[in-house]
Amino acid sequence: MSILVGLTGWGDHASLYQNVKDRKHKLYTYSSHFPVVEIDSSFYAIQSTANYQKWVDETPENFSFVIKAFQTLTGHDRKSLTNREAKQIVDDFIKSIKPVIRANKLNTVLFQFPPWFSVKPHNLQKIRKIKQWMGDIPIAIEFRNRTWFEGYLNETLSLLKELGVTHVICDEPQAGEGSVPIVAEMTNDHVLIRFHGRNVHGWNNHGQDKWREVRFLYRYNHNELHEWADRIQTLTKRAKSVTVLFNNNSGGDAADNAKQLLDLLDIHYTGLNPKQIDFFDL
Repeated sequence: MSILVGLTGWGDHASLYQNVKDRKHKLYTYSSHFPVVEIDSSFYAIQSTANYQKWVDETPENFSFVIKAFQTLTGHDRKSLTNREAKQIVDDFIKSIKPVIRANKLNTVLFQFPPWFSVKPHNLQKIRKIKQWMGDIPIAIEFRNRTWFEGYLNETLSLLKELGVTHVICDEPQAGEGSVPIVAEMTNDHVLIRFHGRNVHGWNNHGQDKWREVRFLYRYNHNELHEWADRIQTLTKRAKSVTVLFNNNSGGDAADNAKQLLDLLDIHYTGLNPKQIDFFDL
């Protein structure tokens, strides 16, 4: 059983990059600290296989990637697609991530649905189609709408169990319908936990300037992390793997909080990239 702790993205964590060489080779440096990372750029555009191959080559053998699904597939861009168009995008997405799959570095594909994705028949059907089209590729689903858990908790978890999909456990602000409570339940052998912070006032867009820059502005304190360390230890008794990702980086807090959690769990990774980059090998 493994517990993998990492961050969402590797570009914005200033505390990890102490010099010019570190900043030039961020993923290499990042993977000297953590064994897993979430790829966010795949949400905004289907990445090239060349990009994925480059990322595979820059990371150690046991490193893994959580790849965020393209936003058209989750409905964030509100595009209306035919089944044929949607299936083609899924096929293109799967083709793009082949280098990660071949290298055995795929942790899971994360489908994070938007706040307006509520419990409705056509959304249930969409989840089933996505699972069918993704085939044997492991996927995880994160909801951002409370209706999945208020009144439909058992049904939601049963659906994900039936499909063999990982339920993403979230820690986030409790800020109305577009947020979800902590539901520390498993739907298969793998656990994915994402920390978004608890900035209630910054979570929803109320027309404020630079909303996206402050949305995840939060630093977890010792007691909050200790509570999560206890939850994680409980989950490990039933899980084959637990992956934890910190997304609270509007103020640069994610890396520090991740390392604090590692200390609480008494985890010390081996097999990471060397701290000193050998540039003759790059």
